[in-house]
Amino acid sequence: MLHDSLYKSIKALLLSVTSYMLLRTLLQRPLSSASRLAKMTAHFSSNTPSSSSNAPSVAGVSLQDLPKSNTFTSNLPPDPEFRTPSDSHNAPRQDLGPRMAKGALYTYVRPEETLDPELLGISPAAMRDIGIQAGEEDTPEFKALVAGNKIYWDPSTEKGIYPWAQCYGGYQFGSWAGQLGDGRAISLFESTNPSMKTRYEIQLKGAGRTPYSRFADGKAVLRSSIREFIVSEALNALHIPSTRALSLTLAPKSKVRRERIEPGAIVARFAQSWLRIGTFDILRARGDRKNTRKLAKYVAENVYSGWTTFPSILPGSASATSSSTINPTRNVPPEKTEGEAPGEENRFARLYREIARRNAITVAYWQAYAFTNGVLNTDNTSLLGLSLDFGPFAFLDNFDPSYTPNHDDHALRYSYRNQPSIIWWNLLRLGESLGELIGAGSRVDEDQFVKEGVTKAFAPELIQRAETIIERVGEEYKAVFLAEYTRLMRQRFGLTSENAKDFDELFSEALDTMEALELDFNHFFRRLSSVKVKDLENDEGRKSVVGRFFHAEGVTGLGNNEKGAKEKIAKWLERWRARVHEDWGNDDEGDGKREVKMKKVNPKFIPRSWVLDELIQRVEHGGEREVIGQVMQMALNPFQDVWETGDRKQEERWCGDVPRGNRQMMCSCSS
Repeated sequence: MLHDSLYKSIKALLLSVTSYMLLRTLLQRPLSSASRLAKMTAHFSSNTPSSSSNAPSVAGVSLQDLPKSNTFTSNLPPDPEFRTPSDSHNAPRQDLGPRMAKGALYTYVRPEETLDPELLGISPAAMRDIGIQAGEEDTPEFKALVAGNKIYWDPSTEKGIYPWAQCYGGYQFGSWAGQLGDGRAISLFESTNPSMKTRYEIQLKGAGRTPYSRFADGKAVLRSSIREFIVSEALNALHIPSTRALSLTLAPKSKVRRERIEPGAIVARFAQSWLRIGTFDILRARGDRKNTRKLAKYVAENVYSGWTTFPSILPGSASATSSSTINPTRNVPPEKTEGEAPGEENRFARLYREIARRNAITVAYWQAYAFTNGVLNTDNTSLLGLSLDFGPFAFLDNFDPSYTPNHDDHALRYSYRNQPSIIWWNLLRLGESLGELIGAGSRVDEDQFVKEGVTKAFAPELIQRAETIIERVGEEYKAVFLAEYTRLMRQRFGLTSENAKDFDELFSEALDTMEALELDFNHFFRRLSSVKVKDLENDEGRKSVVGRFFHAEGVTGLGNNEKGAKEKIAKWLERWRARVHEDWGNDDEGDGKREVKMKKVNPKFIPRSWVLDELIQRVEHGGEREVIGQVMQMALNPFQDVWETGDRKQEERWCGDVPRGNRQMMCSCSS
C-alpha cells in the first residue's frame, strides 16, 4: 500500500469546480462547432431512470419465482469467526457483535424479528424494475420479507441464501473513522429481473444489530425511513443515478431512542451494488493487499460488466470539449498496458478511471438539479457512481451555494458548493487504496509482486507512475463533470446548440440573479419553461412576466427592491429570448416544442424538505397512510402537470411556493 505522505503532491488537486462562479474561468477557451459537444455527451443520457410511468408493462413474477443469487458472498472473504451461514445462525445473536471483523468483507447475519409489522407503502416502479408482479405486495410472503421476518435459507438443509452485512471503513468529515460497515443494513439476496436481466442486491435498512453496529441499536426511525423511501425513487425519476427503495414498513413495537423516543421502520432498498469507496478504505488501513486485489477484481467482473468495458487511455489531455475524453474508446484487453512512462495504464488504472467518471456524472446531476447529499463521507460514496445513503439531504429552495442541510456541518464541508471537490477528495482516497495496483503498471501480474509486494528498487517507479495517473484522472474527472454539467444546464435552459457565451451570459448570470434575489432554483426553471417567447419582445412585456419568479411575499434578498429586481431579470430574459430564437426560431410552433422539451427536464414536483416534513407529521402523528402513496406517485412522475391523486389542491400546494419559514431546512444525522 502507498503511504499518505506519498500523495502530498496531489492533494492540491482539489478541483476549482466548487461553485458556478469558478466554472466560468474553466470554460474560457472557445467551444467547438455548435453540435459537437451535444453529440459527444449523448451517451451520458443513458443515465435515465430504471423505469418510468410510461415504461412498457412487464408482468413480473412472484417472490418465490424471482431468480436469486449470492454472488457477493460466493466471491469475497467472510468473517473468519462465522465462515458459514450455519456458524452465524447457530450462534447466540449477541456473540455476533458488535466487534472488529478483520480479514472480512462481510458477516453472515440475519435480521431481527419485527413484531406486528405494517406495510406502509411500495414503489410500483421498483416492483417493476426488480421484476416482481403487481399485487405481490399484498401477499404474506412479501410483507414478511420486507419486514425482516423471512429469509430464503433453510436451517434444516442448510440450503438457500443467508443474509449478510458488509464490512467497510471510511473518512468522515475528512478524518479516518476506522471500521464502520452495515450497522443497520442487512442484504437478503441478489435478484435478477427475468426480463431485463439486471441484478440487484436487495437490502433491509433498520433490520437490527450487526457486527458493525458499534454502539448503535441497528434500528432506523420512521422519520428518516420515510425520507429515504421517497428520495431514492425521486432521484431515479429525475434521471439522477441512485440506489432505490422498494417498500416502507412500520415496526410499531420498536421504540427507538434518538433525540426522543421514536417509532421504528424498515426500508427495503436495492442497488446493483452497495460497495463504496470505504470498502477499499478499510482494506488499505489494514494493509490487506490480497483482499484489495480480490475486491478490485470482483468490482470489475461482477459490479461492472468486465475489464473490457473500461475506457482506453486518452490520446491527449482531458478536455470537456474533446470527443476522446467524453466518449473514449473501450474494449481494451485486460492484460494490455497502454501509454508511455511514467504514466502507463494497466487494467486497474482503467477501473479507477471508470469509477471516477461515473461519480463525475452523478455529481454533475446533483449540481444541475440542486440536490445536496449532506454527508459525503467516503463510506457514502458509491463505486458505481450512485447517490447513496440518505441522511440529512435536501434539494435547494432558494439558490444558496453555501447551503448544507446538515446542521452538524458547521464548516460547510458538504455544502452544495463543495460537492464536486469533495467527491474528488474521496476519489483521491480510492486512488491511495488502489495506488499499488495502479502504479505497478505492466508488472501487476508478476508472481513476485502479487505474492510479496513492492521491492525497494521498484518503489520509486511505482510511486511516480501512481501519482502521474491519479493526477491525470483528476483532470479527466473535471472534464467529464464540466461536460455533463454543461449538457444538463443547456437542457434545463431549453437550448439545443452550443454557444461560447452561454456560460457567462446565460448560465452564470441566471445563477447570480437567483442568488442575489433569493429565487427558488427549481421553480425558476419550471416557470421559465412556460414563458412564451412572444411575450418577451419588448421591455414592458419582459417585466410583465418577471413576477412569476418571485416568492409569494414578493422581492426578497438584502438591499433588493421590486424595480431593480424586475430590471435585472428582464435584462436576462432578453438574452435568453435571443438564444431561444437561434435554436427554435421565432414562431409559435417552435416555441411550443421548446416548452414541451423543457418540461421534460424541469420537474414540477421534487420532494422538498418541507413536504417530507409534513408527510412525516401526518403519518407518524396523524396516523395517515394514503398520503404516502400520493407523495410517491408525484415523486415517480415529477415532470407531469397533474397527478390525479384525488387532491388537486394539495398537489398544487406541494408544487407551489415554499412557505417562508420552511425554506433551507436543516436536519441531523441521527436516524
